[in-house]
Parts: sequence; C-alpha cells; structure tokens
Amino acid sequence: MSAKLLEGKPIAGKIKEDLKQEIQSLGEAPVLASIQVGDNAGAEAYVRSQKKNAENLGIDYQLHKLGDDTEEAALTEFIQKLNNDDKVNGIIIQMPLPAQIDYKKISRYIKPEKDVEGMHPANIGKLVFGNAKISPCTAASSMELIKASGVDLYGKEVVIVGHSEIVGKPLSLLLLEKFATVTVCHIGTSKAGKLEEHVKRAEVLIVAVGKAGIVKKDWIKEGAIVVDVGINRIDGKIIGDVDPEAAERASFITPVPGGVGPLTVTMLMKNTLEAAKLQRAI
Repeated sequence: MSAKLLEGKPIAGKIKEDLKQEIQSLGEAPVLASIQVGDNAGAEAYVRSQKKNAENLGIDYQLHKLGDDTEEAALTEFIQKLNNDDKVNGIIIQMPLPAQIDYKKISRYIKPEKDVEGMHPANIGKLVFGNAKISPCTAASSMELIKASGVDLYGKEVVIVGHSEIVGKPLSLLLLEKFATVTVCHIGTSKAGKLEEHVKRAEVLIVAVGKAGIVKKDWIKEGAIVVDVGINRIDGKIIGDVDPEAAERASFITPVPGGVGPLTVTMLMKNTLEAAKLQRAI
C-alpha cells in the first residue's frame, strides 16, 4: 500500500474560489488589520503570504508595524483603537512577540467578533457548544484535510498527538462535533510509555508536536488517515513529526511541507469573511 497524498494547495484553491465569490457579493471589502511588533524574518514571510492571499480574494489587508520596545499597555491601547474602528473586521497579532509581551494575555483584548485566529476564550467557548463560526486556523485546516479524504468520522477512533491551544485542544472539540471517538495524547502519555499503543489504534491520526519522527512507521494502523502538522527544520530540510515511511501503511497522508501549511492562511481569510458577516449581521 502507498498512501494518497492529502495536499493542501488544491483544497485551498477550491475554498478560495468560494470565498472570492462570497466576498464580491458583500459589496464592501472586509478589512483585516495585522499587527507586527518588531522585526522578525519568519513573521515578515507570513505577513507577505497573508497580504498576497488577502489581495487576491478582495480583502483589504492593513499592516501596522510597531517597534521592538512596544510595551503591553501601548499594544493594548492600539488593539482597543482597532476594536473601536467599525471599518476593521478582523485583527491578527503576528508571532513571535518581544519578551515583554504575553500573547495569551494580550490576545484577550481583541473583541471576540474581530478575533480571526479564533483564540479568544469566548470563541473557544463557542467551540465547546458547537456553534463557532470562527475556529483556530491550524485546527480548521486539519479538519479540511480529513474531510478531503472522504472519511465518515462518526464513531471513528481518532488520536491526536499534542494538546496545544492552537491545534490539539480545539481540534478535539471539532472532531467531537462529528461524533468521532477522540483520544488526546501529550507528554504525559509519552512518559507513561503509552503513546505507541494509542497511536496503533488510530483510524485517523493527527500529530502536532514539533518533534521530528516522534511517530514511527510501525505504529501506523494499516489504512489509517494521517495528518502531520509538525514542521521541523533538520539539516536544511523541512520534515514532519511522522516518519515519512508511514506512507507505506496509511491510506491517506499529508506531505510535509505542502499539507496543512497552504491551508492555514486560507482559513485565516475564511475567518475574516465570517467576522465581517457577523459584524454586518449577514
């Protein structure tokens, strides 16, 4: 068996076609305000990608660059200014932030209806109740990839390796809405020596740890669907968290790079559209 690749780019392309038509029908372009604090090559590359995608879809992307020495109070004040600007539909804070700023603290100042990353406690709460219009981008990307495999998640054994706020935790809630049987593994699972036994049960496996090769080929259940969210730079190459040879056992697997990555910016744009619709009561 050789797994079919779940590539993000063609899935993103289809979603963008629908988004573009819906954005055009709004009449007034949604506005996405991006805040970058200090200079960082990684953040700037992500900003360029966001700006290009936004412009192609008809979203007004506004970048606000603040200095490295910006304090939390000044950033909070700037966020409140954007919150109070009726023309701004979405706000995103670029990572990483300087050491003096706590992202978890600062992100809570963004109005929930303008929180296009879906990380405000109010939006996570909506995930719990199953009525969220805006979901964390990487978790939503993983769901789109699973959907593209054609699997019916009802009753399926789904294992998530990694319990981060941006992937594992919100993803578990999204999967529960589909009546999947969800197991979330983390460092405690690994230290207890039980990671392998959980992974071997998975009919659908999502790995988001950031540790190259943490999941071995032999752990993969025959015919499993594997979504590898991990990004690791080793000797100049980008590789995932799952042994690449897992493709010999899986039925579907995401490539790294080229799987989840191309979809995350698209889901950010989708969230921006949803935010604009919420604010305009559409």
